[in-house]
Amino acid sequence: MSVKVFRVKGRFKGKNEEFKFVREIRALSEEEAKEIIYSTIGSNHKVKRHHIKFDEITVISPNKASDPTIRYLSNLET
Repeated sequence: MSVKVFRVKGRFKGKNEEFKFVREIRALSEEEAKEIIYSTIGSNHKVKRHHIKFDEITVISPNKASDPTIRYLSNLET
């Protein structure tokens, strides 16, 4: 399996309002990308997993990633 770049769009419920997010993640599968999002958003914002909802998970080209770290790490593999 090769590492893919996923763009994950979704929302999570805060204390008083709902927040939208877009994150780019390097992962082996869609399930692993979800786990990374659950982990990072849950730890940074103190949100339970059932408050995080995914709207869209797509595989993108590393060149289309807006995060420079993702682009850099993807170019190291080639």
